[in-house]
Amino acid sequence: MSADEQDAEATGQTPEERRALFRVLSGTPDDAEMAALTAVVAAAASAGGDDAPSSEPDLWSHPASQLRAPLHAGPGAWRASGLPR
Repeated sequence: MSADEQDAEATGQTPEERRALFRVLSGTPDDAEMAALTAVVAAAASAGGDDAPSSEPDLWSHPASQLRAPLHAGPGAWRASGLPR
């Protein structure tokens, strides 16, 4: 019998129940900090990701934005061609 199995029998928990959700690599968080971390991770996991593509088309890459407006001949046309539309 392994040490984990002996510990599980002493506490009445199965190894799956005893497995830690977090492991502290540095520092010494108290119970309140671990509870806050657990709440944040649980909320992030339940929120899911917004991986769905946007339903709005991207107008910056639309082919029509690559085309220029036609130039019309006539009096003052050269001046109007340089003005923003």
